[in-house]
Amino acid sequence: MSVVLGSGSPIRAKLLAAAGIDFEIDPARIDESVLKRGFPADMNSDAVASALADAKGLDVASRRPAIDVVAADQVLDLEGIRFDKPETIDAARKQLLALRGRTHRLISAVSVVRDETVLWRHAEVVVMTMRPFSDPFLARYLSRCGTEILGSVGSYQLEGYGVSLFDRVEGDYFSVLGLPLLPLLGFLRRRGLSPT
Repeated sequence: MSVVLGSGSPIRAKLLAAAGIDFEIDPARIDESVLKRGFPADMNSDAVASALADAKGLDVASRRPAIDVVAADQVLDLEGIRFDKPETIDAARKQLLALRGRTHRLISAVSVVRDETVLWRHAEVVVMTMRPFSDPFLARYLSRCGTEILGSVGSYQLEGYGVSLFDRVEGDYFSVLGLPLLPLLGFLRRRGLSPT
């Protein structure tokens, strides 16, 4: 085993596996809402994403000594307003209405932690513009996707039907999926933990 993935995200696991990384899954057990309440009010979204990834990695590393832990987090920022994962379909509907026809930033952060030390971190920003879709389209989208979208901070999954919500996506595709994969693989190669 090369690393531990400190995330329960199936897409992150799929990305690492496809890249040839030998890993085990051990999701972080932290309450993000408690952590976020402890952050300074003026903390920017990029720093929040990195702090959450670090905290998840440190949590997992505390019970997995002497092994590299990969942890990640995403923050959606719409003109300074941060979005959390919706808890209900109605919350997802409201979120998508707020994003409709507008441009937002999706920050994907990844950290590699060993024991009590953050060895490396990286944050990637993707600029995403939703098209001005109709209300009937939104109803069809929510009906088709169902509760699956509740696992996504923006109520969309770009690898699936969520791509139909967008006019433009500027940035790294893997980061939209939740993991800045290419920088991470570069770091793991330098550590001897990724195929060379």
